Amino acid sequence: MRIDKWLWAARFFKTRALAIKACDLGRVEWNGQTAKPAREVRVGDRLRIKTEAGEYEVEVLGLSEMRGPAAVAQTLYSESAESRERRQLAIEARKAMPFYPEGKPSKKDRRKIIRFQGRDQ
Repeated sequence: MRIDKWLWAARFFKTRALAIKACDLGRVEWNGQTAKPAREVRVGDRLRIKTEAGEYEVEVLGLSEMRGPAAVAQTLYSESAESRERRQLAIEARKAMPFYPEGKPSKKDRRKIIRFQGRDQ
């Protein structure tokens, strides 16, 4: 089975196109080597996958041509404990980052920004 289809079926990526793009950009490693989208994946292979959610190190436990429910997709692989722990630490670090309000700054905020940048003359 192609690795891009497996990544899509295991719900690491929302579309096959995104899975192919990740492979092309070198964000998927197969047994320590950069994987191309057409690489054949078999039960027992080890994959390292970098996504927006974090970096996963998984072992392939099953193959599926179809994208099913999340509960079924999670049975296709097992994630290492170290990988799970690293992702959890990354999530906590993201939560600890300072919050910046979104949207256009108010007139008062713009004046503060200008004063901070030293452009008030």
